[in-house]
Amino acid sequence: MGSEQNNWQNWLAQQGAVLQEGRVSRFGDAEAERKAAAEGNVMIPLPHLSLLRVSGTDALTFLQGQTSNDLRQVDAEHHQLNSYNTPKGRMLALFTLFMRDGAYYLQLPSELLEAVQKRLTMFVMRSDVKIEAIDDEMASLALAGPEAATVLRDAVGGCPESPDESLTVDGLTLLRRPGDIPRFVCVAPTDRLTALWQSLVTRATPCGADVWEWIEIRAGIPHISSRTVEAFVAQMLNLQLINGVNFKKGCYPGQEVVARMQYLGKLKRRMYRVAIATATPPADGSELYSPLSASGQGAGKVVRAALNAAGQVEALVVAEIGSAEADSLYLESETGPKLTRLELPYPFEPDD
Repeated sequence: MGSEQNNWQNWLAQQGAVLQEGRVSRFGDAEAERKAAAEGNVMIPLPHLSLLRVSGTDALTFLQGQTSNDLRQVDAEHHQLNSYNTPKGRMLALFTLFMRDGAYYLQLPSELLEAVQKRLTMFVMRSDVKIEAIDDEMASLALAGPEAATVLRDAVGGCPESPDESLTVDGLTLLRRPGDIPRFVCVAPTDRLTALWQSLVTRATPCGADVWEWIEIRAGIPHISSRTVEAFVAQMLNLQLINGVNFKKGCYPGQEVVARMQYLGKLKRRMYRVAIATATPPADGSELYSPLSASGQGAGKVVRAALNAAGQVEALVVAEIGSAEADSLYLESETGPKLTRLELPYPFEPDD
């Protein structure tokens, strides 16, 4: 981990952050933080997310041939959700991809950084492409809440107006993310983030990363962690519904599998938002059980899970459609906690 990221974590600790393995677990009372997220504005440091910078004259062509979305739609004013897959279409990583100062940036879980950088570098060959881990230069901070846009405008003079829009101002890159409440990810050198923090702290409650997990779950946004690498293809995680995959962009690893599923196959599993009747969020990749399942591979897996403001477990899960629609899903076994479907903020495709 770079010195800048260490500086950021040390500074956060001075502000009262409790850090565990590079992740902010809380600032004070975790229950109070969850309630603050339900009622007002919160800011959440994201040191558990890392950054890869891809630069060079061939960067666009290179990334276009490696990832699932169309990079021609990314510029200084627009970012996107994107994935990196095996030739069999299984996801190795899911990341936010944006532009800043003429280079491309991939924001992804720190636990996947080394493997993704190593694999991408294998395919650079003679291209003019440089792939750098830059946690020694930059870090990330999230802001969410009903007044988040106003708070940002007051603090820095502007903010992106719509989901998937970007704005870089005074060394700070702002990414507006989808969801039922305004929310932003702010990326910048540490000194810029600390200055932003100090201008926001009177108007937003500092919270731990679990609050961000819940906000992401509520927005129906999946992730890939070390426990779920190669577990899913794009449509299982609803990427076709949240602008995470493009079916007209051309070849990339796994493209044939993903396209065949979209145009010729019948989707058997997809992602749902659920409540789970347990007091402790299950780990990513935890297995689901259904007595209706005809599969020898289980009825599905947990994608991500967190406690909501009421202290109940919410999760995104990939599950067999038949079992989910029949309200017949349980965590890990037939005697495990029952799953209850909740609404996603976007509809499934009409033909599903």
